[in-house]
Amino acid sequence: MQAPDTDWTDIEKNVAQTAFNKAYERELSGLIQAVREGSNQIEKPDDLWRLHDLLSAKRYDIDGKYDYRYSALMFVFAGLVKEGWLTIDELSGLQSNKIAKIVALSRM
Repeated sequence: MQAPDTDWTDIEKNVAQTAFNKAYERELSGLIQAVREGSNQIEKPDDLWRLHDLLSAKRYDIDGKYDYRYSALMFVFAGLVKEGWLTIDELSGLQSNKIAKIVALSRM
C-alpha cells in the first residue's frame, strides 16, 4: 500500500532520516540488551538454538519494518509510533497533513 502524499521537501527528508535512524537504533539497542540478558540464561543447547531462532525472527521483522522508501514512510512511522520506537514529537518538521496521517494510522 502506498501513501498518496509522497512529495517530501528537503527539510522533511532530513527530519524523516533522523527519526528513522533514531527508531532503528533504539530498536536494535533494545534487542542487544535482550540478547545480553538472554545469553546469561543459556545452559543447554536448546537454549542456544532458541536464542538463534529469536535473532532470526527479529532480523526478518526489522528488515521488513524499516523501509525507507518515501512512498512507505508514513506507514513505517505510524508502526514505529505504535510500537513505541518513535514519538510524534520526533517527526516535528513534517507537513501537518503527514503528521495527521501518521497519527491516524498509528491508532489503527
